[in-house]
Parts: sequence; structure tokens; C-alpha cells
Amino acid sequence: MSAKLLLLEDDPAIARTVAYALERDGLTVTHSLLVHDARQQLQRARFDLLVLDVGLPDGSGLDLLRDVRNAAPTAALPVLMLSAHGEEIDRVLGLELGADDYLTKPFSPRELAARVKALLRRAGNGHPATPAASATTLFQDDDAGQRISLRGQALPLTRREYRLLSHLLRGAGRIHSRDALLAAAWGDDSESTDRTVDTHIKTLRAKLREVDPGREYISTHRGMGYCIDI
Repeated sequence: MSAKLLLLEDDPAIARTVAYALERDGLTVTHSLLVHDARQQLQRARFDLLVLDVGLPDGSGLDLLRDVRNAAPTAALPVLMLSAHGEEIDRVLGLELGADDYLTKPFSPRELAARVKALLRRAGNGHPATPAASATTLFQDDDAGQRISLRGQALPLTRREYRLLSHLLRGAGRIHSRDALLAAAWGDDSESTDRTVDTHIKTLRAKLREVDPGREYISTHRGMGYCIDI
């Protein structure tokens, strides 16, 4: 069965181009022009992935993203955001709300299709799994003891490294901005910088590699942040 996508886009020309590119790859696309209609579609049917525009006549795709992440039945759905603005604030807000990927208009339909397929593969062939459930097959996070194990072996983590890795695991498969990681590990009032996050991610990767040398768990998304792939 082909994966089912919900496309929220108010420009008919863009919607037709996107739908054609995705349907050519065997995906089923349902198109909504308005946020209100997209909400109704989500109540009527199950989707494997959402492609949401930011600026709509009756609101923002970011509002729908927030609703999706706060509702148990859709919390783990992969979401790709589209924006005509290309402004950093839109991108950062979308990622902090839980978007998995972001594309700025104008974009290549071929690139969009490639990103959609990558998100579906990460979610499990179009059937999204709950991130926490996926994580527990490899990682065990002892919140009370502030310890994390990989493949049954305890990782020698500092307090900040534990907070970073725990935050990544809770949102496994999603891209986390450096600002979100800073807030999770150092707090909103910290004077630490993006460079601090980069340094700690580097040491985290080294410690994960010591336990599992054949796999890189944390991926870098240039200009966006970091993601842990389970």
C-alpha cells in the first residue's frame, strides 16, 4: 500500500507540481487549501506524512504543526514544512515545534520528493513509529538516575551530555535546532553559545562510537540543527 500524504498549500500551481512529483513516485496525495480543511482531513483519515505551508489565508501551518504534536494519535507523524519567506525565525520556530524537515520556496520538486521519501524511510516505510518506542530497542534512558545505556552498556555521560542525548531521544527522527538543545541542556538563561552545543555533540558522538563503532547515530543538518536516527 502506498504512503498517504496530506499537503497543505494555498497556491494551486505549487500544489499541482508537488502532487505530480510525489504521485509519480507512487505516493497518494490529499490536498488542502486551508488550515481548517486540513484539520478536518486529519480527523477523517490516517496519513503517513504531512507537508505543510507556513502562510495560509486562514492561519499558519505552524499552528497545525503544534496541534499535531500535541495530539497522541498524530504526535509521531513526520512533518515537512514549506515557507516562502526563508526567514530564520520561521525555520527555528518550526523545528522547535517539532518539524522534521524544512524547505524554502522556490524549491525543486525532485528535492521535495527525495526529502519526503527519506522521512518515510526514517519513520519505517511510511508507517510512523513512536520515537520513544524505537529508542527503547537500542537506548535505555534512566531519567531518575540520569543515565543512558546503549545496547545494554552504560554511557559515561556528563550532566550536560545526558540532557542533550535525552532530549534528542525524546524527539528521535526530528531535527532539533541548536537553540532548542541549548535550552534543554543549559536552560533559557544560559550564556552558552551554539558552539557549546557543537562541542558537546562531538563528544557525544565519540562516546556512542566507542560502544557501537559501526554506526553514526547523530546526524548534522546544516543551518538547522541535529537529529538522532534510531
